[in-house]
Amino acid sequence: MSTLKRKAGSQAGSDAKKPKQNASITSFFSAPKPAAGSSSKTTTSASTSAPAGPKFDKEKWVKSLTDEQRKLLQLEIDTLHESWLAHLKDEITTKEFLELKKFLDRETAAGKKWFPPKEDVYSWSRHTPFNTVKVVIVGQDPYHNDNQAHGLAFSVRPPTPAPPSLKNMYICLKNDYPSFTPPPKKAGLLTPWADRGVLMLNTCLTVRAHEANSHSNRGWERFTQRVIDLVAAKRTRGVVFMAWGTPAGKRVQKVDAKRHLVLKAVHPSPLSAMKGYLTCGHFKMANEWLATRYGEDGVVDWALVEGQSVFGEKEEEVVQEEEAPVKKRGESVEGKIKKELKAVKADGVENVAPEVEGESED
Repeated sequence: MSTLKRKAGSQAGSDAKKPKQNASITSFFSAPKPAAGSSSKTTTSASTSAPAGPKFDKEKWVKSLTDEQRKLLQLEIDTLHESWLAHLKDEITTKEFLELKKFLDRETAAGKKWFPPKEDVYSWSRHTPFNTVKVVIVGQDPYHNDNQAHGLAFSVRPPTPAPPSLKNMYICLKNDYPSFTPPPKKAGLLTPWADRGVLMLNTCLTVRAHEANSHSNRGWERFTQRVIDLVAAKRTRGVVFMAWGTPAGKRVQKVDAKRHLVLKAVHPSPLSAMKGYLTCGHFKMANEWLATRYGEDGVVDWALVEGQSVFGEKEEEVVQEEEAPVKKRGESVEGKIKKELKAVKADGVENVAPEVEGESED
């Protein structure tokens, strides 16, 4: 097994800032800046960027819309990153998508609160522009309680603690990279991953407050499937798709496994994580594959604490243990996993993430 050597750097990023009161929604949307001190190798390295396509004239496209389309699509015009809008402009003018936007308008008009906040629905597109995508993590429904969902699957804003599924993702990650340290204060903000090319995409992009799956089968599924298909078709150098749980697995069925790496496992929910997720090895497998496609600079540093890296000296020593059998590795972490799972259950968030509901099996 080859050794991936990386320098520790300032890798943690902060979430996109919120708009000032009464400010235009367009005034604060721009591509997120790399975290202070971070290496460009871990964000938008030229080695992982796709060749620039035909120039998209956004202003001309907006002028081509009808008044009704322009009104219904104002959120997309203002907040969907242009690199994605260029590819999705035809999809969002379909009858199906416009009906979805009318539904959301009716929800708002009826006084029904929905998440994530409107300005965060497409935050995934701004943190991970199309030409930077290296990994896709497929989620399901956004979190449906206050101060949770902000447009990135599995991620929550502080001070909300990491939900149980995300805690299990941390356990899995630490099994792959022993130097990984979960963020302080039980935090669950994953924007550093997004800024490094990890697209965390939910199947549905909105949900009514406190009502899981309340916006399902309204049109988001078609749109997000188009996003997945677009990445699979256009990111020709290859992307890693992580699909955890049966619903996520169905979303990547058509992905060309010869061009891309498709990793499937049970969902990280406490209901299924012990059935193979915690030792699936997906985080390390993704990097080993990315290194073959993009070189050493194309791997993802999964660290979430500023100034830390999962590619520390301790990790390099672990990687060099070439002959360690998988069974032995699993046995070495089994006791630790059981202990950490008990902690997850004992310290779990009262409102479990909606995407884990019904995930009693794979």
